[in-house]
Amino acid sequence: MAAWTEAGGHMPQRLDRIDLLRAAAMLWMTAYHLCFDLDFFGFIDADFYRDPFWTWQRTAIVSLFLFTAGLSQAVAVHQGQNWARFWRRWLQVAGAAVLVTAGSVLMFPHSFIYFGVLHGIAVMLIVVRATAGWGAWLWVLGGVVIGLKFAAPHAIALWPALEVFNGPALNWLGLISRKPITEDYVPLVPWLGVMWWGMAAGQWALRQRPEWLGAAQAGASGARRALVTLGRWSLTYYLLHQPVLLGLVWLLVQTR
Repeated sequence: MAAWTEAGGHMPQRLDRIDLLRAAAMLWMTAYHLCFDLDFFGFIDADFYRDPFWTWQRTAIVSLFLFTAGLSQAVAVHQGQNWARFWRRWLQVAGAAVLVTAGSVLMFPHSFIYFGVLHGIAVMLIVVRATAGWGAWLWVLGGVVIGLKFAAPHAIALWPALEVFNGPALNWLGLISRKPITEDYVPLVPWLGVMWWGMAAGQWALRQRPEWLGAAQAGASGARRALVTLGRWSLTYYLLHQPVLLGLVWLLVQTR
């Protein structure tokens, strides 16, 4: 679970507070995944699929990632990032999504990840970038997309023909009445709405309160610098953290 977009243009200014938000999400995610791995190997007993303590944490973590991705896209557009630079970064995200799918097939062959957070981000980045000029409408559209999550199950119950949206060909849209069997699932509904809100909030802050994003802030140092660095290398961290955690827990298993 992460948000990977970087400001573009010629010699762009990095805004540390966005990277700090991203780092906070990364650390929270790491703690969550460590607990997941401990449960997987039998050290703890937790229900990550139904217990609200865990499901709401996942919702909060993914929301923070995607909102931050929207903020970053607002900065990128504001600083004049061109489409060529956008596509170079996008290819990294899409390639990482393929790696996640491949790894999950080996680890969870019956519930592998086919449209997880990186897959969702790859699609949503294109949509959010293409609609960057829609201004205040992004708030409205974001709310509509989030609302569709709650409307879809009722619509499917009323019109059985809409059951097709629960199938594997279309469930990546998120217009579903039952969650597919997969280890990570981040469809466009409702998550595109969160990224749209991040874009809208970033555009508003850049116009009205740029200091909130740290536009005039001096460079970070010490522990803060370490967190900023983590936020800037979040894609690499995301790809490596789970194999490292699994390896450490596996070593713990060997000492039993």
